[in-house]
Amino acid sequence: MRITYKIMPLMVVLATFLLIMGCSARVNLFPDYNDPLQEITLSGVEKDKVLVVPVSGVISDRPSRGLLANRPSVVQEVVSTLDMARRDKHVKAIILRIDSPGGTATGSDILYREINRYKADTGVPVVVLMMGVAASGGYYAAMAGDYIIAHPTTVTGSIGVIFYRVNISGLMDKIGVDAVPIKSGKMKDLGSPFKEMSEEEVAIFQSIIDEMYSGFVAAVDKGRKQLNRAAVLKIADGRVYTAKQALELKMIDKIGYSYDAISKAKKLANLNENARVVVYRRSIPSNDNIYNPATTEAGTKTSLIDLGFNRYTLIPHAGFYYIWEAGVGN
Repeated sequence: MRITYKIMPLMVVLATFLLIMGCSARVNLFPDYNDPLQEITLSGVEKDKVLVVPVSGVISDRPSRGLLANRPSVVQEVVSTLDMARRDKHVKAIILRIDSPGGTATGSDILYREINRYKADTGVPVVVLMMGVAASGGYYAAMAGDYIIAHPTTVTGSIGVIFYRVNISGLMDKIGVDAVPIKSGKMKDLGSPFKEMSEEEVAIFQSIIDEMYSGFVAAVDKGRKQLNRAAVLKIADGRVYTAKQALELKMIDKIGYSYDAISKAKKLANLNENARVVVYRRSIPSNDNIYNPATTEAGTKTSLIDLGFNRYTLIPHAGFYYIWEAGVGN
């Protein structure tokens, strides 16, 4: 009986593999995220280009760990894309395609700063195209854009900060385990998961959150010139908005689709209709288009090696986040 239990996980994996093969899915055993980025043309024939830059999933500067391979973080991929675009004088406009519930405060801020730095270095206009979700850190990054278009079904906003902290003190009490810190100062174990937080500790974390929140509000105030700080504070209570509500509140500029974003990017860059629309990929997928969010083809087919288990857990690392919790894992 013990042998049966030991081989059961292997049988499940094999059964899953056979099911996948039976469904004629594309299976990639060893995705290589170290392949160099290469340019792929989606449409157009001219030398001048509109580059589509995807921002998909939870924004972080930490790589996503798989079983045998690490997927580059969203921040790493976007910065790599911008660095490559910076060397190409024919890139005249960028479409920042955002489909993200946000992420870490640090990752979101880096993304926002890097896009602004690219704009300052090149003078290239940036059009934001919001997909299903562009919330919290996703909206923060959008503030670097010159023009924001949201799909009719986009959910955006969620302007705010949240701090995650796991508290296992109750569990430890139940199993009879105690953690005894020997520390240099009374706040050295601030936020420890092994104890309840005092009112003083809560106040310390709240002051940090308030500071980060102020930075978020400042970014929106700067990015949305149609709004003043008082108007931003009125909408910045953490809630999400539909595209229609966001347009009425002047959080975005237009409700539309990808072709509207392409048209606007070409107009801002003074390009003709035959200008090329390009993306950077690590491999060449078939039937590629603007709605493919992956920089590597591994993102569009099943991998038995890079399972990326941490992408399917809702338990975050302790820290400060610009994130809409309900959008994680969708």
